[in-house]
Amino acid sequence: MSDYLPLPAQVADICRSVQAPPRLVAHLTLVHDVAFKLTGQLTASFPALAFDRDLVLFGAATHDIGKAIYPSELSGPGSMHEEHGADILKKFGVRDEQSRFTRTHAQWNTTTVDIEDLLVALADKCWKGKRDTELEEKTVQLIAKNTGQEAWEIFSILDDILQKLAADADERLTWQAQFSVEN
Repeated sequence: MSDYLPLPAQVADICRSVQAPPRLVAHLTLVHDVAFKLTGQLTASFPALAFDRDLVLFGAATHDIGKAIYPSELSGPGSMHEEHGADILKKFGVRDEQSRFTRTHAQWNTTTVDIEDLLVALADKCWKGKRDTELEEKTVQLIAKNTGQEAWEIFSILDDILQKLAADADERLTWQAQFSVEN
């Protein structure tokens, strides 16, 4: 049993219904857990930053749901899951506002996005210890715009948060690897 925050019941039900492979459920669990920690730390560090934490957590928990029908993308490259993930969620009555993360988690630099989209993308990078300078700079600029704080100060705080979250990446990768990519 892990100490990771479990997926929301609605998301767990969707995963069961689409017969999501165990590795996908584990991945969604890890990104959801990191998003929970990230948003909690951001709220504590930037109380003036307004964002929808529940939306971020739902987005983190469902961002790769399309890999249930494209399981080869669990262990290899591919982006078919991004568009088709939203279709899966719509079949379960999930609103566009919530299903958009299936696309924006990977397309944050090619489309107009909100802070929630950037936070899901950050969690999806950070869970495995990956850092993306462009993503982090875009997040810093949006936080600065929304809070009126200096970008250098925000960068310093965000960098520290992400560094600490990324430090546990090996443990998360090992935990995820124990799950099969097949049902």
